[in-house]
Amino acid sequence: MEKRKGIPLTDMQRLHWLQLIRSENVGAVTFIDLIEHFGSAGDALNALPELSSKGGRGKPIRIASREDAERELELAEKIGARFIGLGEPDYPPYLRAIEAPPPLILVKGNCDRFFSPSVGIVGSRNASAGGKKLTTLFANQLGKTGFTTISGLARGIDTAAHYASIDTGTIAVMAGGIDHIYPPENKELYFTILDKGGAIVSEMPIGTQPRAQDFPRRNRIIAGMSLGLLVCEAATRSGSLITARLAAEMGRIVFAIPGSPLDPRAQGTNNLIKEGALLVTRPEDITETLTPLSPSQDNRQLAIFGDTDENYTELPQTPVLDKNAIDRIDKDRDAVLNALSTAPIDLETLSLASEVPIDQIYLILVELDLAGKLVRHSGGMVSIAVTDFLTRLAIF
Repeated sequence: MEKRKGIPLTDMQRLHWLQLIRSENVGAVTFIDLIEHFGSAGDALNALPELSSKGGRGKPIRIASREDAERELELAEKIGARFIGLGEPDYPPYLRAIEAPPPLILVKGNCDRFFSPSVGIVGSRNASAGGKKLTTLFANQLGKTGFTTISGLARGIDTAAHYASIDTGTIAVMAGGIDHIYPPENKELYFTILDKGGAIVSEMPIGTQPRAQDFPRRNRIIAGMSLGLLVCEAATRSGSLITARLAAEMGRIVFAIPGSPLDPRAQGTNNLIKEGALLVTRPEDITETLTPLSPSQDNRQLAIFGDTDENYTELPQTPVLDKNAIDRIDKDRDAVLNALSTAPIDLETLSLASEVPIDQIYLILVELDLAGKLVRHSGGMVSIAVTDFLTRLAIF
């Protein structure tokens, strides 16, 4: 096998990365922007208090402590898991290619599974017998033709997909911590996946119980790790449809198995077909579509994480700014805030409206994000939080 490209993190870098991503209001986009601006996670950590204050935060930002990060790294080692950073050789290549991928994921099992073409399979928890049978047929055949199956370890369709592909390769993505098996009845399945050479993935802290807001994050990883996504039985209001929407936004091919118009569990999949998903009735419909798109080895490297600062002590001395420079930065920040509203806007338009250069806008958005005032949307769009927008309206 061709050697995988990437830059391994040092132990100190991994510790700093974990601290940074576990700190308050630091999401994937802000994480990347911080490292691009400061050059290392260690320096970015030192800058968080000042940045959040400039963004208008009234109370100190919570920064993950070194002790907490060390404790989580020790727990990971104890349960046989390891953190893999964006840009490291074992980071899933399809996930790396999406907009704002998770900077750190926690993995148990066989990372080789990340480097074969993969199909996400999602669907109803309350699956019919026919739905489970179709899922088993598709997952089993896809595995035999060299595709790894990715799903969410949930009841119903997910469980059927994992069991059907357990001998050919399957990956389970967790909504909670990697050690928190949910639902509990899938404990045996969880360990069988590992015994059979599969993998378990999570971006959440160890010990985290899954909450409603965590499932869309899990669904995003399922879509991001997959070359294509198959939906088998999904109601009109279903997490599977969220996964399908995310997959389509990422440029993935969405497949759907049609169902009876009389079955509520098929209404979502039938609607997907109406909206442009590819109707499939046999596994070959998927393999014939995806095989020409499957690279033998996709190891494109993101260059922004060549962060080599192993032992930081404090942020390097910031250049002293004269009053005119400070006034200009404050004026730019106000201009960006005035140009933002609750309606999402792209950065180019924001730059034109505020008359602030793009490179300066990136840092201002980081400040606002850390202060909890910014909302980020897909496609790089941003808006201001509703409460802060109403506050600014009241001032004017």
